[in-house]
Amino acid sequence: MLHPKKVGTLPIENQTQEQGKERAKQTNEIGMFTAVLDAIHIAGKDISADALLTQRKLASYLVGRQAHYHFTVKGNQPTLQADIARLFQNRGAPHYVDVSPPDHGRIETRRIWCSTALNSYLDFPHVGQVFLIEREVFHKKSCKQTLETALGMSSRSPDQANAQRVLATNRGHWAIENSCHYIIDWNFDEDRCRIRTGNAPENVTRLRRFAVGIIKFLSKDKSSVAEKMRTLNRNTRLVFDYLRMSKNSSRACAV
Repeated sequence: MLHPKKVGTLPIENQTQEQGKERAKQTNEIGMFTAVLDAIHIAGKDISADALLTQRKLASYLVGRQAHYHFTVKGNQPTLQADIARLFQNRGAPHYVDVSPPDHGRIETRRIWCSTALNSYLDFPHVGQVFLIEREVFHKKSCKQTLETALGMSSRSPDQANAQRVLATNRGHWAIENSCHYIIDWNFDEDRCRIRTGNAPENVTRLRRFAVGIIKFLSKDKSSVAEKMRTLNRNTRLVFDYLRMSKNSSRACAV
């Protein structure tokens, strides 16, 4: 009996299928991203995106619509990542430092370095500057310290966005990203979800995000998503009242 030649832990046929699915996923996400933006006035706006959407086609699309991109650069663009990382190897003093007040038991210090030295060198359209952000976090309870670095690029030149503004744009992106992902991971324990067949994982995560969106939209008492989920948990009638789906639901039920 002949067995397919294996590379790593997956047969070649399976690897090809997985690679095809990943390419399709990326293509669909980029296509959906531009489709959403087509309906929005974005001229003069900063459009931020994580590493998956750091693509030349998307950069040209945004600048073509008089918007500006703010992209994270990671391993899916290895040459781009290596060039920017090499530029900041000997980076000297930061161009801007931001220290957040103690919050949730930690103190965060963010440093940013920006440069236009690679603008004409990088094989990427409309680069205004590249940047490196260093995030140092001191955890007061454990007295531990963590250090993370992130690379990125912006179509805005230093005249349009100084280091402080670039850092603010980056923080704004991850504030939204972390708010959504943290709630999903913490309250739904999504990382340990065992739903993995077909389109089920994507469908379930969409339902979870829809539920979080509904709770955020309807909650008028400033309670957290976690608190509201605990209140509604295993109480079908209260859920119907909360959504005003029962005939005698009062406005007070939705707060």
